[in-house]
Amino acid sequence: MDEKDEDPDAFDPNIPEEGPSAPPPGWLDDIHGYQGHKGGVEDNPLYPPPPAYNPQPELNRNTLVPDITVPTVSEDVARDALLKFVESKWTYSSKPARNLTFKDLKPITVYRYRLETYTETRTSAWNFEPYNGQMVDGPQYGMSPPPWDIPVTVPQRYTDMVEKIRVPHSSFVKMCHKCNGCGRTRCTHCSGRGRKRCTFCHGSGRNRNKHCTSCHGRGHKRCLHCQGHGYKTCSVCHGSKNLLHYILLTVTWKNNVEDFIPDRQPDFPDKKFEKVTGDPFFIDENVLVYPIQGFPDQEICDVSTKMINEHINRFSSNSRILQQ
Repeated sequence: MDEKDEDPDAFDPNIPEEGPSAPPPGWLDDIHGYQGHKGGVEDNPLYPPPPAYNPQPELNRNTLVPDITVPTVSEDVARDALLKFVESKWTYSSKPARNLTFKDLKPITVYRYRLETYTETRTSAWNFEPYNGQMVDGPQYGMSPPPWDIPVTVPQRYTDMVEKIRVPHSSFVKMCHKCNGCGRTRCTHCSGRGRKRCTFCHGSGRNRNKHCTSCHGRGHKRCLHCQGHGYKTCSVCHGSKNLLHYILLTVTWKNNVEDFIPDRQPDFPDKKFEKVTGDPFFIDENVLVYPIQGFPDQEICDVSTKMINEHINRFSSNSRILQQ
């Protein structure tokens, strides 16, 4: 019987208990231009763009809408539309639609105003990977560029995309916070002892006044989680003992879309309009668009002013507006 069998409570005091999975606050060095980082899981600063990056709207400027000709709906057009609908329902008969007599035909024109604001947002967070001798691009090679000075390739307009970039000269090597540079941590299932009390005999070595066949009378069994070693390879550094820390910049491009449909038909749900095809009669595209003027529906004009102002106030404070 080896020494560990004689003392089941023995463990190696040099193997540390598991530390935090993320670097605690104050663990990481300061990087010029990124001093907002304090470490920790929730540390993810948002960097508003410099004022020069966002255009300023011109006061009292509007966009004149050209004259609109509202199409008329004849009985033939209405009948054809009804027949197409019937054809899409295999249980419906087309006879009522063909023989339908119109008593009153009231065409209803519904307008939809859509505002799209394409934005770019930049955040950053500390990241790390096991250090195995790879190149360390640290402050000794220069000062890290500010978040909005790091060049990126802008995707196709109005396309949602996320790109992650390692900030230049932000890397450094530090002892693993999980294992304190040991490369392994004490097994939490057996507290580093390599064995656990037998659940059949509760550590007595005997079960029902007989020799315990589960633990062979020892009163304890080998820990299956650590294979009896009392420790496991560190789950963070994977045994390398050191970590390469760096700042990871996240650039997010997002198309923020908002629609407005006047509620003129309370019995017709707004979601139904999403399936209806329509003809765009006016499209304005620029870095910043302006409220429309001269549209026959004044409610649409008022909403365009409200939505444009809301988008500018909402997005320009934390993001860069690329296009509307």
